[in-house]
Amino acid sequence: MAHGLALDHAAWSSPWRSRSVRDKGVLCLGLLLCAVSLPPFPGAAAVGVVSLALLLGPIRAGWVRLGRILWLPVVSILIGVATVAVSVSWAGGLVLQVTPEGLTMAAGLAIRSFAATCAMFTLACSTPMIDLLSALRHLRVPDPLIEIAALIYRFTFGLLESAGAIHQAQQARLGYATRSAAMRSASMGVAALFLRSWDRARRLESGLAGRGYEDALRTLEPVHRRSTAFLVGSLVLLAAILAGSLAWGVWR
Repeated sequence: MAHGLALDHAAWSSPWRSRSVRDKGVLCLGLLLCAVSLPPFPGAAAVGVVSLALLLGPIRAGWVRLGRILWLPVVSILIGVATVAVSVSWAGGLVLQVTPEGLTMAAGLAIRSFAATCAMFTLACSTPMIDLLSALRHLRVPDPLIEIAALIYRFTFGLLESAGAIHQAQQARLGYATRSAAMRSASMGVAALFLRSWDRARRLESGLAGRGYEDALRTLEPVHRRSTAFLVGSLVLLAAILAGSLAWGVWR
């Protein structure tokens, strides 16, 4: 939960929030393509460094907030890398072995995965969800899909608020004083949260039906500035990463 809230707060408070999704999309998707298509070193490594520099520099995510955002993906990457680094065989019994080839492959996978993750968070930490949904609408994505995504996004915060209120009420009644009490409070909290979410969804559906909802709820969109200089600079940066990676490969 903290991961999602930190990501949302970073997007809304970023100085890049007013930039066009087109400009940021070209840069971030270009970084993502470089991370997955270029060699891990120096191509993907350069993408990771550039993405971190953007997150901590112009996007202003901050070290603390960025740590809260990245810790879960980093743990997932480490788990996946561990399965690649360790080879399993059966020779009279279970044998776990770490080979140089496995370590090399695991290191490349870790660099590439971390770079791609940072590239995607460069877009996520600078663009709120409503701007992404508006961009999808301009790309002619069907309205029902966009509305489902928007309702899930907005409904999530209602669930977080309800879960926090239930947890605070249980703590005030010493519901987590002992282990057995904590398990009982957790089960009762989940049940109460399920009932509240079901009732909230039913009331939301009734409210939309009463307002004549059919396929989409259009709202005013803020004006985002498009910058030719930003777009050209992004293409130059991507070309530099590509050229540097190719030059390194030729030199090696």
